[in-house]
Amino acid sequence: MGMKLYGLAMSTNTSRAMVCLHEKEVDFELVPVDVFSGEHKLPPFLSKNPFGLIPALEDDDLTLFESRAITAYIAEKYKETGPDLIRKNNAKESALVRVWAEVESESYDPAISPIIYEYLVAPFQGKEPDQSVIQPNIDKVKKVLDVYEQRLTTTQYLAGDSFTLADLNHIPNTHYFMNTPCASLINDRPHLKAWWIHISSRPSFRNLVHALTFGQNNSS
Repeated sequence: MGMKLYGLAMSTNTSRAMVCLHEKEVDFELVPVDVFSGEHKLPPFLSKNPFGLIPALEDDDLTLFESRAITAYIAEKYKETGPDLIRKNNAKESALVRVWAEVESESYDPAISPIIYEYLVAPFQGKEPDQSVIQPNIDKVKKVLDVYEQRLTTTQYLAGDSFTLADLNHIPNTHYFMNTPCASLINDRPHLKAWWIHISSRPSFRNLVHALTFGQNNSS
């Protein structure tokens, strides 16, 4: 039985897992979950993720949820094939991968996700972007991006000079962020902009970018 990923490609969390699967050239089936009708809150999906959030991954008798746990699992299981996303033979580089992956989860995502929601998801739901939410998160994002810009003056990627899970986990949110009026926050930081061009040009992401449709006319 092959891997099954339950979710929606337009979802940042689902596409994070998909990018990792594509990097490792793993065959998998994307099983759509209709979150717009609340399918993710019904017992069949809740048996896979009791928190009712996409995605969930089934690999034989193993079921995982939380997209970053899924990418870590894929990177570890297939560490001998494709790019070395966890720097498996270098303890120091491996530790840096974990540091910057943690930064993405704890600092980058919490600041950037509300901005994406207000500019791209809220209009999809017929609501106006709420500037009282956007502005304080822009201030948070600027502080995080300043740290990234400084880091990327010394290395090509966040954990060193190789593309790793630390970079990969940033891709879906950054893609959507670049489709908001705040894109200049990355474009105006030259090292950060170069990093984004590098990681967003990878075939693993180019293969599915067409499906990340929030904020576009075909998002329905």
